[in-house]
Amino acid sequence: MTPASPAFVELRDTALTCTACRLADTRTNVVFGVGDPDARLMLVGEAPGKNEDLQGEPFVGAAGRLLDELLGSIGVSREEAYIANVLKCRPPGNRDPQQDEIDSCKGYLREQIRMISPEVVVTLGNFATKLLVPTEVGITRMRGQLIDWWLGAILVPTFHPAAALRGRPRVKEQMQEDFELVRQVLDRPRPEPGQNTLELGG
Repeated sequence: MTPASPAFVELRDTALTCTACRLADTRTNVVFGVGDPDARLMLVGEAPGKNEDLQGEPFVGAAGRLLDELLGSIGVSREEAYIANVLKCRPPGNRDPQQDEIDSCKGYLREQIRMISPEVVVTLGNFATKLLVPTEVGITRMRGQLIDWWLGAILVPTFHPAAALRGRPRVKEQMQEDFELVRQVLDRPRPEPGQNTLELGG
C-alpha cells in the first residue's frame, strides 16, 4: 500500500474534526475512508451505518463482507482499493442523507477522488451515483454501464451491497456482472485524461 501524501493526511485530519453540519453532534467517529491512497479502483457508498460509526471504517459487517467477496472475485483485495462514502458521518437511525449534509461533505469526496485519481470509480447505490453523475435515472437502469468520467476515470454504477442482502439473489448476480466490467477496465491500458470535466453534481 502506498503511503498517503501529506496533503491527503491533512485532508483526513480536517475531516476527522469537521463540524460543518449537524451530523457532527451525533456521530461516534468520522468515517473518512480506507485503503490505498494510490488505488486504481475506488468505491463510493452512501453513508456510514451503525457498525461503521462505531469502528470508524466504511463497509464493515455483512455489507462489507459482500463487498470484499465481490472485490475478491475480480482479484482485488480491500487493501488494494480505496473505499469511501458520500457522507463521512452516520445519519441518525441510518436515515437518508439530506441535501445540506451532502453539500457540506461532498468537498471531501471530491478531493479524495482528485488526489487518488483512480482509473475506475464504482458508485454503490442511488445516492452515490446521483451525486457523481448528474442524473435522475435510478440505479436499476444506470447499472451495467461504463461512463467516461472526471480526470480520465471510468465510472461504473452498481447496487449498494445492502440491496443484495435483502433476499434478492438477482441483485447479487447483477453486481457480479458489474464488477466483471470493472475487471475489464482495469485490464486495459489507461487512456490519457482528456478534456472531460464532469465532476460532482448536487
